[in-house]
Amino acid sequence: MASLKDLRLRINSVKSTRKITSAMKMVAASKLRRAQSAAEAARPYAQRMERMLGALAGSLAGQAGAPRMLSGTGSEAVQLVVVVTSDRGLCGGFNGSIVRQSRIFVNDLLRQGKTVKLLLVGRKGRDQLKRDFGALYLDTYENIGKRGVSFAEANSIATRINLMFAENQFDVCTIIYNRFKSAIAQEVTRQQLVPFPVPAVAADAKADSAKALYEYEPSEEAILDELLPRNLAIQVFRALLESNASEQGARMTAMDNATRNAGDMINSLTIRYNRTRQAQITKELIEIISGAEAL
Repeated sequence: MASLKDLRLRINSVKSTRKITSAMKMVAASKLRRAQSAAEAARPYAQRMERMLGALAGSLAGQAGAPRMLSGTGSEAVQLVVVVTSDRGLCGGFNGSIVRQSRIFVNDLLRQGKTVKLLLVGRKGRDQLKRDFGALYLDTYENIGKRGVSFAEANSIATRINLMFAENQFDVCTIIYNRFKSAIAQEVTRQQLVPFPVPAVAADAKADSAKALYEYEPSEEAILDELLPRNLAIQVFRALLESNASEQGARMTAMDNATRNAGDMINSLTIRYNRTRQAQITKELIEIISGAEAL
């Protein structure tokens, strides 16, 4: 049975932990407001960019003069997978869900005989996937979004992907990240970046073309050559913003739960402490009364 001193120490320890988790919850809530606003503001631009490129690419897909980022290499043998996680923990199942889906996806590709290369954003993904896929690692980007996600950070990742594609280091590039839905819900999203996924927007492009005809200046090929690399940077930027908002939401929820659990534990330990103290006082009184009666 724990002594009164042990119970007091444990209560004080849990109170200190509750102060820390409460402070972390407030910090995450403050960051979440900014991150959520940034993620929601980026969605319309990224979605409209995809629709516009889809309308352009629909008429060029499969043609000889199509840009390489649209037509691809003609093979899917080498797959580049970009996994976006966080650098820090204490955010519930945020990192675990991404790592789990990434592991399933990579194992699927390996079973199909594909060559897989991993480009990791965040230390947590690197650490958790290292045992199974350490030999597939190319590089890890750390401290992305430490002071807020910037387009320059996303552009550096997109530039690396562009250079690798130009040097024939992969055939297909896919990014896996958490899409922000609410403070308590995130959705693991897998999006193909290279080559540009024309089938995903073919229906929208067909609907747009039925409404109106467009003349492009300069040519469609020249516009796609310019915009496809830019779209890649935009989609990476959007993924980083969504991931950042999801991380802060997951951390706020996890720290709120931890604070509540600490409060419940403090109440339970306080009741136990009072009962133990009362039992000890009663025992001492019985000993005093027994001693007095013996005299």
